[in-house]
Amino acid sequence: MKPGIVQKAPKSAGRFLFSVFFVFILFSIFYFLFSKPILAASSSNFQIEILNLCGNNIKETGEQCDGSDLGGASCSSVGFGGGALSCTASCTFNTAACSSGGGGGGGGGYAEPVTSVIFEGRAYPKSKVTLLKDALIAATAVADGDANFQLNLSGLSGGIYIFSVYGEDNKGVRSSLLTFPMSVSSGATTKVGGIFIAPTISTDKSEVTRDDSVAVYGQSVPGGEVAIYINSDENPAKTIKTGTDGAYLYNFDTKVLKTGLNFLKSKATSNGEVSAFSKTISFLVGSEVVLVTPPTKCPVKADLNNDCRVDIVDFSIAAYWYKRPLSPAFALKEKEHLSGDEKIDLVDFSIMAYYWTG
Repeated sequence: MKPGIVQKAPKSAGRFLFSVFFVFILFSIFYFLFSKPILAASSSNFQIEILNLCGNNIKETGEQCDGSDLGGASCSSVGFGGGALSCTASCTFNTAACSSGGGGGGGGGYAEPVTSVIFEGRAYPKSKVTLLKDALIAATAVADGDANFQLNLSGLSGGIYIFSVYGEDNKGVRSSLLTFPMSVSSGATTKVGGIFIAPTISTDKSEVTRDDSVAVYGQSVPGGEVAIYINSDENPAKTIKTGTDGAYLYNFDTKVLKTGLNFLKSKATSNGEVSAFSKTISFLVGSEVVLVTPPTKCPVKADLNNDCRVDIVDFSIAAYWYKRPLSPAFALKEKEHLSGDEKIDLVDFSIMAYYWTG
């Protein structure tokens, strides 16, 4: 045993404490997944734009025409001898009234308008950003050195989707989810801009004594400020600047903290923009020192996205299918990683609690 490190409590007590913590996590996840007003207000310049839309009488990118706007095209310019060119309801040329002759050749064929979404914002420098569509990974991107990212997803059908975005910092720690329930118009490109992903947050210890300190660290945008909150949603305990790599670090003196379980979270500000809160983590001020160590092997169960961890992303995937009929693809995952009863219920969540890595 290493000096200063005390053996952990028996598993039964640990399981009980973890169950209490897990109920808190469950509430937090459903709060972030399904509370649209909080998420929509989480970035000070958050906005949704329709970049192009079939049916607005304006020819835009991805359209051959739109209503009366043919973009200067005519029957002769698309290969016919003459006649009257028009536009279909799907924003493609209608050559039915064109006459043959001239160059001859048909007007190109049907091209379905593109339906797509674009997500833009800031995460962490050179970090991986992931987009979920209806709780399944749909696209990934890498942010640039200034933490800017763009995620593009096309080939969609018009309808209502639940999109979520999260970042992963240079330590492999994931941010809280930003979730966007939104309606996508067929034939349109919809852009969600002004996204400001919350900082990541971690500690070097899960338990400390009164004579020790706990290091709180994570990553956000470079040159910004991170406010760390402890046991409160209001006044931050400390506000520190991030480095050129977006990293931050602060050592808390445990003498000013209460004995027992303490909860931490953070939020970032940059150029007048404010992020959402990070996920909430906890540590214990008690009678021993327990270092946080990463898992050494992949969990046997509950890892729904195959990243060797069971965390908020896996939980959000399961939460999406709660009390819903499973798709064929997810039914296979449920059989392999959860209870195998072809449904998502509290049994599956308890399995995730047991294998939780955070």
